[in-house]
Amino acid sequence: MIEDIRFYKRTSDANYKFSVLIPSWNNIEFLKLCINSIEKNSFFRIQIIVIVNDGSDGTTEWLTSSKEIDFIHSKSNIGICYGLNIGRSLVKSDYLVYVNDDMYVLPGWDLELSKEIEQIGHKNFTLSGTMIEPKYTNNPCVIVKDFGDSIQNFKEELLLIEYNTLATDDWNGGTWPPILVPVELWDLVGGMSIEYSPGMYSDPDFSRKLFEAGVRLFKGKGNSLVYHFGTKSTNRIKKNNGKRTFLLKWGITPRTFTEKYLRRGKRFSGNVVLPELERKTRLINKIKQILSCL
Repeated sequence: MIEDIRFYKRTSDANYKFSVLIPSWNNIEFLKLCINSIEKNSFFRIQIIVIVNDGSDGTTEWLTSSKEIDFIHSKSNIGICYGLNIGRSLVKSDYLVYVNDDMYVLPGWDLELSKEIEQIGHKNFTLSGTMIEPKYTNNPCVIVKDFGDSIQNFKEELLLIEYNTLATDDWNGGTWPPILVPVELWDLVGGMSIEYSPGMYSDPDFSRKLFEAGVRLFKGKGNSLVYHFGTKSTNRIKKNNGKRTFLLKWGITPRTFTEKYLRRGKRFSGNVVLPELERKTRLINKIKQILSCL
């Protein structure tokens, strides 16, 4: 694997507010839109780092033509766990932001995160932006409003007019992209766990590692918005059994962690605490753990 990876350090200085890591797998049109939105809609100067998997669709050549985008090219698809970990080596700011290539960031996304960081006053936290998605997926953290599900039918102008009216309350359990984490916390817990490659359920695992390290502030910002077209890469990969890996590693299901510990999706109510799990919940988790070993 490592012999097929090349680094392209293009940025000229280190004066960046955030470093945005974007894994991409032959998704050039969405990647172009994502990068364009960062360049157009960010308040601060943002370092962009792309992890190119394969890149046979012209992604590598397109990025090479830019002088201010750092990127890493792997000849094969190494997934988000290896990709984000190796992308860390190019980060030049104090904060790492993980964004999917099928996301379009909206004006002020970074300013609202920066304001929150100033109010927090320490670095023991993670923050997530809030996704707007075209379809209902039973996700309590998502705002549902259809502005298109493809490049061809994307209603960008309408989205830029209406997005401010869609902001919502802050919510508990910020744990998935777009996610911001201080680099020192990323390094403390070792980034993403590669046993989840190519990446399913690596997000809650990362948050569980942070929880074990003492982090108790997992917050979703209701006014830091991105439009998410949804699953433009994950539908093409052979998925790992991340639920089983999480269960065997931590002794509880990902759902137990996100619902009982992080209280994900509920209106923000402060730092999370170590919950006292009900006897029924403990029993169900134990049974599932035993069955996963058979």
